[in-house]
Amino acid sequence: MDLSRRSFLRLGGMATAGLYVATTTGWIPKALAQPLAGGLSDPALQPKFVNPVPNALDPGFRYTPGADGEYTVGVGTAIQHTGFRNPGGRPVPTTVFGYGQDGVHTWPGKTFEVTSGPTQTVVNWENNLFGVRHHLVPVDTSLHWAYSLPGYEQRSIETDGIPIVVHLHGGHTDFQFDGNPEFFWSPGGAVVGPQWADVPGGFTTRFVYDNDVPAGNLWYHDHALGITRLNVYAGMAGFWFVRDDVDTGTPDNPLGLPAFPYEHALAIQDRMFRKGGELFYPALPNDPAWADFITGQGLSNGAVPKPSALAEFFGDHMVVNGVLWPKAHVEPRHHRLRLLNGCDSRFLVVQFRPVELEATDLEDPGAPLDFHVIGSDQGLVTPARTNTLVIEPGGRYDVVIDLGDLWGRRVIMANIGGDAPFGGEFGDPDSDDLFPDRQTDRIMAFDVVVPFDPGVPDTFDPDALPTWAGVPATELVRKVALFEGTDEYGRLQPLLGTAEPVVDAVGDEVQGAIAWHSPTTERPALDSTEIWEIHNATGDAHPIHLHLVNFEILDRREFEADVVEQPVLQHNGTFGTGYRLEHIELGDPAEAGSAYFERAPKDMVTALPGQVTRIRVTFDKPGRYVWHCHILSHEDHEMMRVLQVEPHAEA
Repeated sequence: MDLSRRSFLRLGGMATAGLYVATTTGWIPKALAQPLAGGLSDPALQPKFVNPVPNALDPGFRYTPGADGEYTVGVGTAIQHTGFRNPGGRPVPTTVFGYGQDGVHTWPGKTFEVTSGPTQTVVNWENNLFGVRHHLVPVDTSLHWAYSLPGYEQRSIETDGIPIVVHLHGGHTDFQFDGNPEFFWSPGGAVVGPQWADVPGGFTTRFVYDNDVPAGNLWYHDHALGITRLNVYAGMAGFWFVRDDVDTGTPDNPLGLPAFPYEHALAIQDRMFRKGGELFYPALPNDPAWADFITGQGLSNGAVPKPSALAEFFGDHMVVNGVLWPKAHVEPRHHRLRLLNGCDSRFLVVQFRPVELEATDLEDPGAPLDFHVIGSDQGLVTPARTNTLVIEPGGRYDVVIDLGDLWGRRVIMANIGGDAPFGGEFGDPDSDDLFPDRQTDRIMAFDVVVPFDPGVPDTFDPDALPTWAGVPATELVRKVALFEGTDEYGRLQPLLGTAEPVVDAVGDEVQGAIAWHSPTTERPALDSTEIWEIHNATGDAHPIHLHLVNFEILDRREFEADVVEQPVLQHNGTFGTGYRLEHIELGDPAEAGSAYFERAPKDMVTALPGQVTRIRVTFDKPGRYVWHCHILSHEDHEMMRVLQVEPHAEA
């Protein structure tokens, strides 16, 4: 076994002699890169930097409210031109599920832009997937998902349609409008999730969002139980920007920040395609990654559901705002890039590399360009200058880059991260962690070929940006943990849990890994501030997201612990395997490194393996929320737990 990345964990006692935690690289393969399966598109044959990238901040790509000031936005089927070409070189479209208005749906959905303050934005969400009896990609119905809940077992996509629920990621939202996975509904609301029974007034698709959040880059996406990864993969995602009187988004903004057309909103995702342009998602024997997670682990094909969820997904085609490897024609000046990592499992490690104007690869690039990171998930802060930025799945970063000296050149947004689970290291990935003839090392290009407009000032001053005071101090500490065990079929099952004994919502003392459906253990008191100590007892990084709040990342420490095996109750009454930590010992302080930008109001934090990552957070709305890993394949397979904020909850 290769234990080099797991050396922080000691072998546990009890029945665990000889056991190493279930996420060692001897159990889960570190590399997922594989040759192409038959019938799939070869990414090397797709054109690079030919098609223009849509700017999601284009005024023509924003939703329009109705006469009453409310928005009506639906989910429906769309035919998307991504720039994909079939083996004969002919452009062919891709069918997606997108958001849109008046029957016109797009991937990504159009952009919301609201103003920070004591107002609200109302969106009437519609599930318009009428008559769609099959998902675009395979659905594993053995998971704990919307139609496996008690009382819903007779439901299916074939008979009842695809369930959805929209989550405004980063929103400060009352719980019934937050996108809790059990608040789903089918087309037309014929079937609704069980949590609506606890909402005064019952089921509604009229969601009310508070605008009292800092100016920043939020996004909206589907969050239905057990099929979030599939609905987002099909196209259900879009931007939501908050402005204020400083970050106005207009050319005369007080901070002198680049404004449209010099402000670009770019959603980066990875996908796989069939040769005919259809979306492809691995889920069956002989599909890419099946051997890694099923047969290669000694699991019997006869015992594992088919289709089956696989532990992670890494696409071999890069897509920005729904277009494959696009380009933007830009002026030689400062540009503001609002970057979103919308991938399922892929951590992006972004650099900007100058090349010759016609270059389509990174064989002979210039040195990485410096840029300023001026903000993250939920607001502007004092900038940091860097040439490399780690962007976790679900994370957003606000970047200003100066292209003023690059007239006539191309700048490739490069990705130096691998095509495999991310352990925190990057820059020289192991060859086993890379796709053959890899194309995912490049994302898009900026061609500096538009003449400079002297009528528009170009005066970006990083010292003009505001500072951030952080979250108020507290002495309340909650110890949580991240685990990877196995489900009833022996498949990898990522799990959340506690790093200490706690009393759950029904009065039982529990510790260690716990599945989504078990009684709640995270019950902060309303208006309390807590420090969460997140113990990552796995071998890989996990992007952790808390709904409702933004938080301050405090610090990191290495840790060691005994690892004890214990059963984990599954949603269907069977048992899988999980773990708990005992005799935890904190080690040396740890630093994430200069490629991580964390001194900002965040709703995402990268929990690195073998570390305790501490965040400080205030819970100021009551109700049922969730916290989870934002690797979508992980949250769909139990790496999500209820976060219940209660007026008289135990702290």
